[in-house]
Amino acid sequence: MTETRSTPDRTLAAPFAAFLDEAAQLLGPRGITTDPEAMDAWLTDWRGRYTGRALALASPAATHEVAALVKLCAAHRVPIVPQGGNSGMAGGATPDDSGTAVILSLRRMNMIRNLDPEAGQVLCEAGVILQHLHDAAEAAGLRFPLSLGGKGSATIGGLVSTNAGGTQVLRHGTMRAQVLGLEAVLANGDVLDTLTPLKKDNRGFDLKQLLIGSEGTLGIISAATLRLLPAPIGRATAWVGLGGIVEARTLLRQMERALGDALEGFEVVPAHCLDSVLAHQPTARAPLAARHPWNALIECVSAVSDSASLREAMEAGLAHALEQGLIADAVIAANDRQADNFWALRDGISAAERAIGPAMQHDISVPVEAMPEFILAASPVVEAEFPGTCAVAFGHLGDGNVHFHILAPPGSTRGVWEEAEGKAVSARVYDLVTQWGGSISAEHGIGQMKVDDLARLHDPVALALMQQIKAALDPDNLLNPGKLLRIPPQR
Repeated sequence: MTETRSTPDRTLAAPFAAFLDEAAQLLGPRGITTDPEAMDAWLTDWRGRYTGRALALASPAATHEVAALVKLCAAHRVPIVPQGGNSGMAGGATPDDSGTAVILSLRRMNMIRNLDPEAGQVLCEAGVILQHLHDAAEAAGLRFPLSLGGKGSATIGGLVSTNAGGTQVLRHGTMRAQVLGLEAVLANGDVLDTLTPLKKDNRGFDLKQLLIGSEGTLGIISAATLRLLPAPIGRATAWVGLGGIVEARTLLRQMERALGDALEGFEVVPAHCLDSVLAHQPTARAPLAARHPWNALIECVSAVSDSASLREAMEAGLAHALEQGLIADAVIAANDRQADNFWALRDGISAAERAIGPAMQHDISVPVEAMPEFILAASPVVEAEFPGTCAVAFGHLGDGNVHFHILAPPGSTRGVWEEAEGKAVSARVYDLVTQWGGSISAEHGIGQMKVDDLARLHDPVALALMQQIKAALDPDNLLNPGKLLRIPPQR
């Protein structure tokens, strides 16, 4: 086990040494370290694209410790990089290479303070891992209606700060829709407490909504009150083979009519992605006998209808689509295990694509009705302008968000291609998305990866307002600098 060091490195400049002395006294040996080995794992983002340096790794155990540390950082003008599970996709929790910032890890703040089954609410700290919240809700006969592939490492604070999406947005909305109240530490160390959930509250601005999705640039999420839903008693999951992405959109609309509010997920998976997963996971099996250009993963869940009723409705909807020639084949999962296997194919796409070689991943959205045409128009444009690349789109068609990956030409060197041609590829993709009235970030945030593209493409009025809000709440630009917004150097 690595031995961490709670006393500051005396080779540091005097102002930093003084800060670290005070921080060590404040947080104790478990709360702060400057040991390079202890910090190393938290200096690189999940994708491995960004690596920085840090003055220290702080791990407070309670909100009052976060507030005290932030006040200390403000006094010494030390930047703060908040970090949850370090599973973000845009480099939003990685420090720069100056070595002057403190990584503020919320992982020790992992208590579920209160779970109220009658109210359908849970109050949990920022470091609670999503899977642990799912387990706690299930034990109480409830569920938290947001899930994603990184649920074993993603934390509540990170999910709130990035307004995470996932596979159930079609029915339940993004993280913003799940948050009933927030507790956050502001740049001056003040604690904003809006944890009490009120259905009606017209006392001016809804400040919690300002903090959700701000990526730690306006305040540090320390706790949240979240909504819970009754546990489902029925589930039906189908894997469908289709001839094209346009047919997938038509099927989506038909299944919305057939299944109503029970429709919870509608994911599209092209043949390339399924082939990649099957090659990457030796035990995986294709759900259908034949290979189809496109596939749809459809799931409906209900707290009032049993699985048999949902399966019957699902079967009727798919049978109608088959009669129309809209789909080529389909299978409905016989049990939860088979349904989970379907989802494992979907969740395994990112790892499988990464194993192939370098790629530029884009988390984009356009209106649902325009998404098939966007994919069909943008893919050949990018492939023609960057010979040897392969455009692959998959994901949440139901809410207009797909992961638009551009795979590098065969033989490209990882880390080299991304920094050279890859940046031009992303800029072109974002140009196309903007032309189609879409967003360059649907659910992963801006982080440091998309700062320049946001500044280049976003509405100037919106950018100006965001800059003004940032200046008002964090005038010294100490909260997650270099993320989300490009802040001009102070004179």
